[in-house]
Amino acid sequence: MESTIALIGYGEAGSTFAEAAGWEAGAAAYDVLPARRSAMEAAGVLVCATAKCALSDADLVLSLVTADAALAAAKDYAALLKPGALWCDMNSVAPDTKRAAARAVEAAGGRYVDVAVLAPVNPARMNVPLLVAGGAADEAAEALRAVGFAHVRVVGSEVGRASAIKMIRSVMVKGIEALTAEMMLAADAAGVTDEVLASLDASEKAQGWANRAAYNLERMTTHGARRAAEMEESAKTLIGLGVEPVMTSGTVRRQREMAGKADLFSEKREAAQ
Repeated sequence: MESTIALIGYGEAGSTFAEAAGWEAGAAAYDVLPARRSAMEAAGVLVCATAKCALSDADLVLSLVTADAALAAAKDYAALLKPGALWCDMNSVAPDTKRAAARAVEAAGGRYVDVAVLAPVNPARMNVPLLVAGGAADEAAEALRAVGFAHVRVVGSEVGRASAIKMIRSVMVKGIEALTAEMMLAADAAGVTDEVLASLDASEKAQGWANRAAYNLERMTTHGARRAAEMEESAKTLIGLGVEPVMTSGTVRRQREMAGKADLFSEKREAAQ
């Protein structure tokens, strides 16, 4: 069977997709790390020693390299693409990085697609939610569904829009993880973990993020100065426990900057309407 899918990068994402979808000889794979070829062989995909081998017959390319290599991969391999091939950049990088990659791919005759992967590929596998943006987004969404991806949604024709959603969402998702680590390190050092967690459970409110965000912003704009002072004391508490207040120090700054800016977000919403 002629290969129509190219996997550029065969780490966790590439290997998971290939195995879950059962592409086998319908996909060709290339990775800069030769050690990954054994995993390619196990999945039955065409093992390529060069990017040219993987890309020469591919109509659909999934770029699944590391974030720091995403732009270089697009620039280095764009000239190897078939005319009109879809380069689906599924890497977690900033919108500006994706726009730069798009320029390289499109200058070489390929069609660049901004794809955001919104959940860990394991255990979601082919059910992982994908957001797609760019001039060829509709065609790419159809192609991605055809090869087995179950949840694909087009979010616009502008390259960078899918990435912006992913990156901004990560501010909250990864930020909460980092805050959780900072809190738990301090709670453990103080010997109050159970009490802190129980207190959080007691104060938790079930509400959607639109309402939660509005409430949080109102608290900051109304009480930001006072809360900044309180968080400075929290930072001192962590320091006393031997925990560097990396996230907490940022909270101090953001609370203080938001104080008194009650109209900031309402003005922006009105301007957008």
